[in-house]
Amino acid sequence: MKLFRLFIVLFIFSGCAATQIALEKKDLRVETKMSSTIFLDIETQASRTAFIDVRNTSDQDIDIKTLLASKLQPKGYTISATPKEAFYILQCNILYVGKADPSALRESLYAGYGGALGGAVAGGMIGAAIRHGAGLGYGAGIGALAGVTAELIAGSLVKDVTYTIVTDLMVSEQSMENVSQTIEADLNQGSGSKIKQSSNTTVNRKRYQTRIVSTANKVNLDLAEALPQLTDNLSKSIAGIF
Repeated sequence: MKLFRLFIVLFIFSGCAATQIALEKKDLRVETKMSSTIFLDIETQASRTAFIDVRNTSDQDIDIKTLLASKLQPKGYTISATPKEAFYILQCNILYVGKADPSALRESLYAGYGGALGGAVAGGMIGAAIRHGAGLGYGAGIGALAGVTAELIAGSLVKDVTYTIVTDLMVSEQSMENVSQTIEADLNQGSGSKIKQSSNTTVNRKRYQTRIVSTANKVNLDLAEALPQLTDNLSKSIAGIF
């Protein structure tokens, strides 16, 4: 009987928490952040031509190339068919599309271009409750489990969901002067040795790199609803560099 009353009380409070989340997150909220700012050399801009190359190594079939072109053209840019003829080259790689934990996203953003991706972290509520209850005795352990069960039931229809698109971006612009660059790479050779490679070249382009993290948050959000806003904000953020 006492356990039943405890379950009812926990269910009521969990229900209140679920209701609060539903009210706070009822509207779609979309944000886009860059790991670092890109400033192009506008004094040496000889033409407004851009070549767009979008790659997608995520498991979702999306492409922002058309959106990017539609946002650059009103600014007076012509989309070039070949990279050699373009003053600017935009190279995008969509790394990840899907659900993510906000703290993991911050790690991915701070890692910057080419950095490691913070994985989406799934909550282990039941396991945590069992571990917590194990050190408190039988009654406290049952209470913890009852609280988890109540929260799972009350929140089964109210989920705080965040979807994200993580993109690495490189912008190359033509330079009137030759630009010296050094490329270095550490390659694993089996499990016990590494190969180090480096090359020095002279090119006629300056290159800038950044990582862009776009997020969409809403209660009970699904990917189909999130993608249009995510892709639009991502393309708007990239076009804002120009």
